[in-house]
Amino acid sequence: MILSSDAFLVLLGALLLDAVIGDPDILWRRWPHPVTWLGAIVARADRRLNRPGSPGPFRKLAGSAFVAAYLAGALAAGWLVETVLRALPGGPLLLALTASVLLAARSLHDHVRRVADGLAAGGLAQARRAVSMIVGRDPERLDEGGVARAAIESAAENFSDGVVAPAFWYALGGLPGLLAYKAINTADSMIGHLSDRHRDFGWAAARLDDVLNYLPARLAGALLALAGLAGRGAPARAWRVMLRDAGTHRSPNAGWPEAAMAGALGIALGGPRVYAAGPVDAPFLNREGRRDAGPADITRALRVMVAACVLHGMVYAGLALLAA
Repeated sequence: MILSSDAFLVLLGALLLDAVIGDPDILWRRWPHPVTWLGAIVARADRRLNRPGSPGPFRKLAGSAFVAAYLAGALAAGWLVETVLRALPGGPLLLALTASVLLAARSLHDHVRRVADGLAAGGLAQARRAVSMIVGRDPERLDEGGVARAAIESAAENFSDGVVAPAFWYALGGLPGLLAYKAINTADSMIGHLSDRHRDFGWAAARLDDVLNYLPARLAGALLALAGLAGRGAPARAWRVMLRDAGTHRSPNAGWPEAAMAGALGIALGGPRVYAAGPVDAPFLNREGRRDAGPADITRALRVMVAACVLHGMVYAGLALLAA
């Protein structure tokens, strides 16, 4: 059923359900979210296998072995759940509902919206708390413009990681592909860092995440560039900035959606920042853009993201028609 009209229709249903329902708190207060389960597995492996006193090559081997077993488990679990759901009455709807849990458009929009609301109310402390939920940098070092730019960068990068990439891997691999992607993306977010503790143990997770996001990140950048008009921006400028600046980002993938968003809005994103592991002297994306971002710019970024989500859905609607 992969790359079939059925798969594309299930994916469209999942995208729609995620946009409408998102991640309701009333549900996930009662049961752990699947990503929480994945994170618990990674955390346990990090505690048991990543021994600080072990040589770097041994830790890299241990991390690679863990990622291989973890990936195999995610593929097997996805296959089992999909097989069971398809055998039940209303299987495609149940499958769409399950897949929607692993998409993040609505939750991303809501989290970024809270940052804009905090800034608009004049509460920098509130906005810093809100932005700390979606970025890894030290929020206490961010002024109003820094908080706004961080929220906009998160909207762009997580549109790729939380919406486009999961959908892409569902289209190619069904629920096993989607769950495998989320497993690796979760591992990368937890251990795929250049800190002394994770440089070797998280190497395999980070490299595999780069591979899995290679095509989705470029698709996400193209969608954001095309959607630039929704934020009163310039798609042509967004495309030009993306092609010019994406490669200057320290990530081989995150620069594509972030540079597209920077060009679409006419603001500079990226630049030096401070993470828990230490400072990062990164170049600016759209360096000629203004840097005094505020809540209105976050609102514009959200409009661009929503328009890009609509375009994204149209892509799969077109593929469903072609495959029918």
